[in-house]
Amino acid sequence: MDHQPKFFENLSGAGKAIAVLTSGGDAQGMNAAVRAVVRMGIYVNAKVYFIYEGYQGMVDGGDNIVEVSWESVSSILQVGGTVIGSARCKSFRTREGRLQAACNLVQRGITNLCVIGGDGSLTGANLFREEWSGLLEELAQKGKIDTEAVKKYAYLNIVGMVGSIDNDFCGTDMTIGTDSALHRIIEVVDAIMTTAQSHQRTFVLEVMGRHCGYLALVSALACGADWVFIPEYPPEEGWEDSMCVKLSENRARKKRLNIIIVAEGAIDCHNKPITSEKVKDLVVQRLGFDTRVTILGHVQRGGTPSAFDRILASRMGVEAVLALLEATPDTPACVVSLSGNQAVRLPLMECVQMTQEVQKAMDEGRFLEAVRLRGRSFENNLNTYKLLSHKKPDAELPKSNFNVAVLNVGAPAAGMNAAVRAAVRVGMTEGHKIFAVIDGFEGFARGKIKEISWGDVGGWTGQGGSILGTKRTLPAKYLEKIADQMRTNNINALMVIGGFEAYLGLLELSAAREKYDEFCVPMVMVPATVSNNVPGSDFSIGADTALNTITDTCDRIKQSASGTKRRVFIIETMGGYCGYLANMGALAAGADAAYIFEEQFDIRELQANVEHLTEKMKTSIQRGLVLRNENCNENYTTDFIYQLYSEEGKGVFDCRKNVLGHMQQGGAPSPFDRNFGTKISAKAMQWISKKLKETYRKGKVFANTDDSVCLLGMRRRNLVFQPVAELKSETDFVHRIPKEQWWLKLRPLMKILAKYKTSYDVSDSGQLEHVAMLPKEAETGAI
Repeated sequence: MDHQPKFFENLSGAGKAIAVLTSGGDAQGMNAAVRAVVRMGIYVNAKVYFIYEGYQGMVDGGDNIVEVSWESVSSILQVGGTVIGSARCKSFRTREGRLQAACNLVQRGITNLCVIGGDGSLTGANLFREEWSGLLEELAQKGKIDTEAVKKYAYLNIVGMVGSIDNDFCGTDMTIGTDSALHRIIEVVDAIMTTAQSHQRTFVLEVMGRHCGYLALVSALACGADWVFIPEYPPEEGWEDSMCVKLSENRARKKRLNIIIVAEGAIDCHNKPITSEKVKDLVVQRLGFDTRVTILGHVQRGGTPSAFDRILASRMGVEAVLALLEATPDTPACVVSLSGNQAVRLPLMECVQMTQEVQKAMDEGRFLEAVRLRGRSFENNLNTYKLLSHKKPDAELPKSNFNVAVLNVGAPAAGMNAAVRAAVRVGMTEGHKIFAVIDGFEGFARGKIKEISWGDVGGWTGQGGSILGTKRTLPAKYLEKIADQMRTNNINALMVIGGFEAYLGLLELSAAREKYDEFCVPMVMVPATVSNNVPGSDFSIGADTALNTITDTCDRIKQSASGTKRRVFIIETMGGYCGYLANMGALAAGADAAYIFEEQFDIRELQANVEHLTEKMKTSIQRGLVLRNENCNENYTTDFIYQLYSEEGKGVFDCRKNVLGHMQQGGAPSPFDRNFGTKISAKAMQWISKKLKETYRKGKVFANTDDSVCLLGMRRRNLVFQPVAELKSETDFVHRIPKEQWWLKLRPLMKILAKYKTSYDVSDSGQLEHVAMLPKEAETGAI
């Protein structure tokens, strides 16, 4: 595929007018999408318009359709909901209404529409596009526009972005707002758990999702709920009995609380609704447990967007403008969406049809089909939840006679405990005995190892840090002792959850195989580090939580700076030599610059940044935010940059500095990290089982090939097992980072959104794909 590279700055929007509207239910992150569309549009010299109040504003015209400037969208990145308003619109459903809307657009020369909303809003947009030429002719006949305009504005281009907290749209892994809604749910569940724990209570939580159980399912997975009710997968006949048995078993195992999550659209297998009240009454009548209902309601739509949603919406906004610039009369209306970690374009109507198919399948009682149509990531979530929430009786479990050890290595990262929990429970389901190693390789050498059971890891998903304890120590100096422990405890496989040290540790253990037979066993690594610097994976557990911490802190700092006016903050982030946190934090917080090791900079660049901020202070936005990775340059330290900015900015702005430090490693794990940790770790344990079967010969496990020491990582769209030996060539060992990092491609996006002129390679995007094959094909790594 050696095409000529395609650069964003070479595409011209001159003479084009783009209008952006938000429609349907609001979702956090819509503003980030609006901001990206406006700024990217202006960057390529297009005119950009806001349409206020959704389709209603398009029909009413007048002050509802306004041309906007760069500053119009400043300070909206961190605001939930939509600042341009959204309304349900009856008149747009009539041809009269659409005629009026077409008239309002043509008068302003707008033929490019970016619609941010749910499937209803997008279907409406598509119908509008199909009728466009007919509407213009009718307007010309009525004398409202001239025939010249009919020719000039003959085609309407439409690009959709899905903003919906339900994640109910087929063809896209994550819709804008879903991650933020999960943040709200998880915050509530974490808070409720402490009070339920105190009183030995059962809580029934009702979450949104009339037709889609995504929020219920993923939050159940993320908090280890006892039972979940979703519309796509109704419980079997007699569920009342099995649920009550499960709840009382958990109580008998000394579990002080029960959490039951109900999607508002939950049904039984006869399509009868299951309400939270009904579930509560059942528990009270049958078991007499003290039970409370909490309905989360519109809390889920509110609050500030998460880092994930801001980055997702910004990436989609760029892709939307690209798609509009490249649209021809023959390209179908498309939606831009995310598959795994890859931005894609899909035909809008294919997605809508598939979304409607799911509803049809549910109405007709074809529930397995409904789950399949929702896509691989939904199916994965459901299977993982079923695997982890119900312990089979010991008699039903297979006996493999294998012992698997699990350990944490490196610095603590939020989500490590969720990964350990999944490993323990999946391992037990597969029939293995699971041993927990305390304090990494150092603890291993000292014999700090014990068998761990199903109940021991209950409630671990929401805990930050590392409960097993973790150390940065590498195994090389303890090889003899670790081999002894492996022999003594008869360990047949190793699962290491950690960062760069875990990767180095596995390389050292596999090198030691020549000398020690004990290390000739399957070993797998699951990447967990806030720095996200492990080769072989786009994401590592803990990075999302750290990113949210950085983003939240930057929001507060920006607020303080807006109050004082003319103030610039220099903020230092973690990450070792890896600039992921600084760069993505800058994108999510709307920073003016981010200094990272991967992109060398000199005094001239620092000077240019100061001048850029000086110009900015002349506008209505009188504050600045600059992020610096801790190791981006040994001489241009945070103090140096702070002093330079202070001196150069004298009389124009003053400076403050802030080192975020270890708060980036702490805190409760974000929904993304809980789920990513749970799913990737479950998959790693299944790989161990497969390898154990393959390498068991003559009464013992013997594995000494490269492919028996792997790292499980997410690469673009897939979760892949890669031999650590093969990753050596991709690693810069001196700076402990991968030689190539996907997120560097997003760096120009951050600069453009901060009003810098730069070169942005967009060769990756632009291929219109089809929906039908997506769900069955690759195992998407989205959560």
